[in-house]
Amino acid sequence: MTQDQQTRLRATPVTLLDVAAAAGVSKSTVSRVLDERLPRSENATARRVRQVAAELGYVRDPSASNLRRGKTMTIGVVVPRLTDTAMAMLYEALAHAGRRSGHFTIVATTDDEPDADRTAAEALLQRRVDGLILSTARLGDDFPSELAASGVPYVLALRSDGHSLASVGDDELGGYLATRHLLDLGHRRIGLIAGPEYASSARGRGEGYRRAMAEAGVDLNPAWVAASTFGIDAGAQAARELMSLDPRPTAVFAVNDNTAVGAFSAFESLGLSVPEDVSLVGYNDIPIVSHLPTPLTSVRVPFDQIASAALELLISGPQGESGRVRVAPPTLIPRRSTASAPAN
Repeated sequence: MTQDQQTRLRATPVTLLDVAAAAGVSKSTVSRVLDERLPRSENATARRVRQVAAELGYVRDPSASNLRRGKTMTIGVVVPRLTDTAMAMLYEALAHAGRRSGHFTIVATTDDEPDADRTAAEALLQRRVDGLILSTARLGDDFPSELAASGVPYVLALRSDGHSLASVGDDELGGYLATRHLLDLGHRRIGLIAGPEYASSARGRGEGYRRAMAEAGVDLNPAWVAASTFGIDAGAQAARELMSLDPRPTAVFAVNDNTAVGAFSAFESLGLSVPEDVSLVGYNDIPIVSHLPTPLTSVRVPFDQIASAALELLISGPQGESGRVRVAPPTLIPRRSTASAPAN
């Protein structure tokens, strides 16, 4: 059996004390010699320590040294659910950004239930994470203030609360771009599947919709705005409500791709074709929407940029008061789900 095989079969990892005993030096000497942050020594003792460490199969444990310095290099991420592709994309982007900076990310979910973020955050903090990135913020909720009062480092992502450090997309701009696209195609009766009122992202996209409609001189019918959650079923129900109007909208802007997919299914069940009978725009540009039978026009969110900025805010803090909120611009991606307004 080789030395490597013997090392892998050891029930207990080789420690600094094991190396020190075998090399005939103190534990502090071994720690100093093997600390990669310090200048490499080439004296006889250092060479002997490195040789013994290699023979024993010693592997430095970065988590142990980080703990001694009060850091675990672990970031906790709280999302509503990972079955929501947009949230999975955010977490994946945070994990990639974390690896670039030497951090490990772990995730907890809340099902977007009120107060569940407290339970999720507590579970992550018990695992000694260095800070939290939350994508579950609700307008009017005081949980972020509770974290701040407790001295817990945190940053909000995708959603904001108006006072915390946050990294978000420019939702107002995205809602404006989506609605402006439909207006440019000649639509004037444009419905909005609005999403939940507690989410700043949904509110911002709705504000962009209203700004575009006002700029175009369109009198907004309150019935054109249908409340919903961020889920597929809620999108389908909202779409059915909009299509029951007389006259019905010729186009619909859904504040996320899940509700847009739900709207697709509702239109089909009602015998309506996209985009011949009704044009449809979603938001987030999750990968599946470009592969639908009728590819969905959507607003692309730069998840990588948002994730990198969130991690930077958490690790380094804001650069001045104006840097407390990082805002990344979205991009409209036109596809076949939108077309010129019908002649009627």
